[in-house]
Amino acid sequence: MVAGQEPVESMEIVRYVEQGAAQPRVGVRRDGKIAPVRFGSVAELLREPLDALRAGLEPAGAEVDASTVTYLPPVDGLTEVWASGVTYERSREGRKEESVQASVYEKVYDAPRPELFLKAVAWRVVTDGEPVAVRADSTVDVPEPELAVVANSRGQIVGYTVCNDMSSRSIEGENPLYIPQAKIFNGSCAIATGIRPAWEVDPSDLAITMKVVRDGAVVFEGETSTARLHRTLEELVEVLYAPSDFPDGAILSTGTGIVPDLSFSLTEGDRVDIEIAQVGTLSNPVVRGREPLSWLVDALTQPAARRKGQQ
Repeated sequence: MVAGQEPVESMEIVRYVEQGAAQPRVGVRRDGKIAPVRFGSVAELLREPLDALRAGLEPAGAEVDASTVTYLPPVDGLTEVWASGVTYERSREGRKEESVQASVYEKVYDAPRPELFLKAVAWRVVTDGEPVAVRADSTVDVPEPELAVVANSRGQIVGYTVCNDMSSRSIEGENPLYIPQAKIFNGSCAIATGIRPAWEVDPSDLAITMKVVRDGAVVFEGETSTARLHRTLEELVEVLYAPSDFPDGAILSTGTGIVPDLSFSLTEGDRVDIEIAQVGTLSNPVVRGREPLSWLVDALTQPAARRKGQQ
């Protein structure tokens, strides 16, 4: 809750498919129920100015039990997911450790211009319970738990969600110019099922925690806070929107402050659990290579095909 405002009932914007249905819907989830809203897609919602968007979240149909639906990532249409790099001191140190060009990361941390890069188009994004992947040709791979900002077509921050920005440290470490290959592949971007409205969240000091579970045991855990961000959320969004139009809005993941030592790498069969206070949770099993995410292509026209990834 934002300081100075009256308490509000917690809610999340979700995208889902009901049992027996073929078309996705957009709704508001609260207290174990989902009520559909008038927007037919999240992209349509993000075309609206903040006030109209907020007013459009009133229920527009009968509620359903939140446990009976198939959840889809809350991103569709022409909405893009972008990401920020080296926005925490720990990220700067981690990149210096892995890279043969360590000075590049030292410079970008303090530079006037932040590092921003395209992470995923909407259809490649996975959500809670679906697998994330490591590249088959990578040797050191890590999850990156991050607060993601949801901005509308006007660049207004309208919400927040949880993002796992999967990364190949071995590929990026060879050469910073390889960052698209280290960052963009099947299963490289996971987003929580819900978007928390911006007017319900104070993002200034949110606890972020992550655990990696292997064979039932925690093999890595870490924590940080958005208070340690080196740049403001508004600054990152402003730089992203300055040269480009985003007619269906954008999701901008704001960088990680949790970076394992270079001796650690994800392996197939791991599970990555992330939690951000006030925002949500995200849990994904880890697979290796391109093939286990091939159902993403079918899901372009058959949203229910995502159930294959949630089994």
